This record gives sequence, C-alpha cells and structure tokens, in this order.
Amino acid sequence: MTVNSILTAIEYFFTEVLFFPYNFIRSIDNWWVQNIVSFTFTVIGILAFGYWLNQLTKFKKKANS
Repeated sequence: MTVNSILTAIEYFFTEVLFFPYNFIRSIDNWWVQNIVSFTFTVIGILAFGYWLNQLTKFKKKANS
C-alpha cells in the first residue's frame, strides 16, 4: 500500500462520502430547501451566542456580590 493510494482513499472518503448530502442539496432547484442548512446553523449560532452571554452576565453578577 503506497502513500498515494492512502491519500486517494482519504480524498474519496471526504469528497464522495462525507459531502454526499451537500451534493444532493446542490442538485435541488428550490432556493429555500438549499439554504435550510445555512439557516439552521445560523439559528444554532445565535442561540449559542445568547446562552454564552447569559452565562457571562450570571458569572459577573456572582463575582460582584
């Protein structure tokens, strides 16, 4: 087994296996369905940021009292 075959196997795994859902989404013609993944990650990021800010204020109040 050569290094080239190992790297080719890694390339195949990442491009054909892990990105299959994204390739499928790319083939859909509806813009809203295509961007549902981006919208989902954006909402998760906003919720995580809000939770983080809430925890910061909680710890700041606890340190000041």
